[in-house]
Amino acid sequence: MKPLVRNERFMRLAMPMAIGIVALVLWQAAVTAFNVPKYIVPAPSLVLETLLADRALLFHSLFVTLEITFAAFACALVVGTLLAFFFVQSRLIEISLFPYAVLLQVTPIVAIAPLIIIWVKQPMAGLVICATLVALFPIIANTTLGLRSVNPGLANLFRMNKATRLQTLLRLRIPSALPYFFGGARISSGLALIGAVVAEFVAGSGGMGSGLAYQILQAGYQLNIPRLFAALVLITVTGVLLFSLMVLLSKLALGNWHESELGAE
Repeated sequence: MKPLVRNERFMRLAMPMAIGIVALVLWQAAVTAFNVPKYIVPAPSLVLETLLADRALLFHSLFVTLEITFAAFACALVVGTLLAFFFVQSRLIEISLFPYAVLLQVTPIVAIAPLIIIWVKQPMAGLVICATLVALFPIIANTTLGLRSVNPGLANLFRMNKATRLQTLLRLRIPSALPYFFGGARISSGLALIGAVVAEFVAGSGGMGSGLAYQILQAGYQLNIPRLFAALVLITVTGVLLFSLMVLLSKLALGNWHESELGAE
């Protein structure tokens, strides 16, 4: 079985990389063959050159965006988990309040972000709140589902042994909910990044303290399309790395005991 597992792991890494390399080669060939102007679609080689040439500016902006992203993700984890624990205390509470969590999810952040920016005095705090609202729902929904998805036989066993509500929560509900929680965290991490970028767009923040969204806006105004693509590459790579980090944390937390990870081995 071990060679098969190694083979599968290799294919999971190699196949997406191979497709990506082929796409980049075709992109480079098409731009060169048809002599496409760089202000319309730059070649991948030019995007890489721009990324290296403007690395100080772009990576500084990336750091600002990451500050907002990690702060929003942390807030979403804490608030979302606490709300999920609150919802599972009673079906009546969940039925009464869960629709408002859905309301947060379906309300476009671009519609309410200007109000939040105006209401909150600190610009950074306003951006974090906007990004948190985008990232919050997957944590609430998945963790609530996980806390509800307890094996009935195990629940009856805990009742028969007269386990307290706290013991049932700590030893049954939380372990059962962990795969759902990490599933929500994988989605939420990417949404926190998206929320940070969208909030920066709406806020229109400028200057050297601005994030990647500002660099994209400025590059668009100046028709500096290679820099625009370079900023997009940084956002994309960051999103992939955040997702991969959540996958790694999930494996570390669940890999030795939960069937969702043991079955993948």
